Amino acid sequence: MILLRIEALSRERERERESTKLRHKYDDIISVENLLVSWNEFLRGKRKRKDVAIFFLHFTDNILALHQELKDKTYCHGSYYPFKINDPKPRDIHKAEVRDRLVHHTVHRILYPYFDRKFIHDSYSCRLEKGTHRAINRLRTTSQKVSRNHTQTVWILKCDIRKFFANIDHLILKKILERHISDTNILWLLNQIINSFHTKGKPGVGLPLGNLTSQLFVNIYMNEFDQFIKRNLKVKYYMRYADDFIILHQSRSYLKELIAKIDIFLKSRLSLTLNPNKVFIKTLASGVDFLGWIHFPHHRVLRTATKRRMIKKLVQSQSEQSVASYMGLLGHGDTYKLKRKIFCSDPATRGKHT
Repeated sequence: MILLRIEALSRERERERESTKLRHKYDDIISVENLLVSWNEFLRGKRKRKDVAIFFLHFTDNILALHQELKDKTYCHGSYYPFKINDPKPRDIHKAEVRDRLVHHTVHRILYPYFDRKFIHDSYSCRLEKGTHRAINRLRTTSQKVSRNHTQTVWILKCDIRKFFANIDHLILKKILERHISDTNILWLLNQIINSFHTKGKPGVGLPLGNLTSQLFVNIYMNEFDQFIKRNLKVKYYMRYADDFIILHQSRSYLKELIAKIDIFLKSRLSLTLNPNKVFIKTLASGVDFLGWIHFPHHRVLRTATKRRMIKKLVQSQSEQSVASYMGLLGHGDTYKLKRKIFCSDPATRGKHT
């Protein structure tokens, strides 16, 4: 009798898991309609680029050929064009071919809404209605709660994951995706994208910076960690942006005890490690560096490196668009004096006294 109840309970749990899985099918992703809608989204801001213009020359033929390859499962992801950027530190970007980037968009259009509902509220990277500005505003309101309206000390644990994108384990990522997706054809296509890249000298490891799907995949990957923090460790005040995350608490010793638990989970479950040079516990009153700003209980100021980079770019380009962009950035912090020095000074001496 007990065994029958256990089996019945097991079947019920299995049905519950299946009911929460992605309901879209492979045909929803590869349909010509989805390809066309995804193309219009992909095209924004890219119409004048040479590779996009070449693809557009034989647009109908290219779309139909891509659809047929996906339908027959003969599609093979192409190679990447590597280049470097400074944002602000040097980063290796890998750009896929136009047809592959279009496939990334078709996948993202279908998968993003499903997975976004799985993510915690305080995950802010590459999500609609999130971003850096909402994250830093959330830090301000959260710190008020923890400090009981700035009457008690707020301690903040800030961590960074070592070489985040370069160390995403393909096998772990695929297993996570399999828990959410039943359609084997969708999993086949995701495998084509995941397997298209690996970190140099590390087969089966790494995702390319620059792929739209990479942004979604790392959020899916790190959602395992987010859930561990919230459900297992029961951390109340936690927020993450990509590989940067912070935890707020009134007790320094509580935060110190969390570091070992976090490190063990990342290593054992996600094959990731904390960057030992970027793990620290500080009071908010002493200033905490998070997402380009130094945060204090009652104000925040622009990080010195960010300020210098902004001034350098303004000296190089003083277009109305650049000035408006930086005025918008500075509007998110306490930067009255900085704005006066930069935007009210003579362009020839701009930034010399900041």
